[in-house]
Amino acid sequence: MSKVFIPKIKEIEKVVYSPIVVHCTEKQLIIHRIITDDNLTRIDFIHYVPAMYENGGWVQMHRECFIRSCGSAEKLTLVQAVNIPYAPTKHYYRSNKDFLCYTLYFPALPKCTTAIDIIESEAPGTDWFNFYGVSIQQALSKRLVVNN
Repeated sequence: MSKVFIPKIKEIEKVVYSPIVVHCTEKQLIIHRIITDDNLTRIDFIHYVPAMYENGGWVQMHRECFIRSCGSAEKLTLVQAVNIPYAPTKHYYRSNKDFLCYTLYFPALPKCTTAIDIIESEAPGTDWFNFYGVSIQQALSKRLVVNN
């Protein structure tokens, strides 16, 4: 079994939970949070199986995935995907009640960035996910702490 390199976020600069999204092409995929620092951008996703797939369907990630600051042409390409396989390998769901949490790592965003696009592919006729106008303006969110 090969060891997977998981990039480390060193000093968290900003955490945005459930960011505002202007437009997305995939309704079964949500952005749980975005974590940024001086070295990396981490985006955590939750993918839900579309109800039309009784036996679950599948999901995968394309290596060409990238982020960019809104209004910029500079692409920051995917560094690492964690808990989701790269295409053509697929993660198969067992039922339409399943979901998958996964993380994508990208290079650090420019400091002046206020919103980003998250692009799996902009090729015409594809069913890959794309998010446009994702806000990263929110301040660090408070976390729910449960005491035992």
